Amino acid sequence: MSFKFESLDVWKRSIDFADAMFSLADEIPQKYQFSLGEQLRRAALSIPTNIAEGGGRDSAKEKQYFFRIAKGSVYEVVSLMVMIGKRGFLDRDLYRKHYQEANEISAILTSLAKPSDSTE
Repeated sequence: MSFKFESLDVWKRSIDFADAMFSLADEIPQKYQFSLGEQLRRAALSIPTNIAEGGGRDSAKEKQYFFRIAKGSVYEVVSLMVMIGKRGFLDRDLYRKHYQEANEISAILTSLAKPSDSTE
């Protein structure tokens, strides 16, 4: 038996994405661990946890709400990656790879967060 959200491709991808962000955060020097590292971890972790919470809700409006929160966390991660790159802790190729994955996850969440035409 499994939870419904575990079958969502976007949840699986966001787990892998969050794991990659944790690895990136681990590479940030101690001086920036609280400001950048911890914030990156929290924002990245927020993506799959909000997808899971949304997946467990019964009403479409509640699901959409949590999917939108997850999407906002994707945006937060991208913003943090830019700053981490400006500090010299993320090379361009890895940034592009993570940015592409963030963009794809965001697009899926946008689709999931759209109001449906059916009634609840």
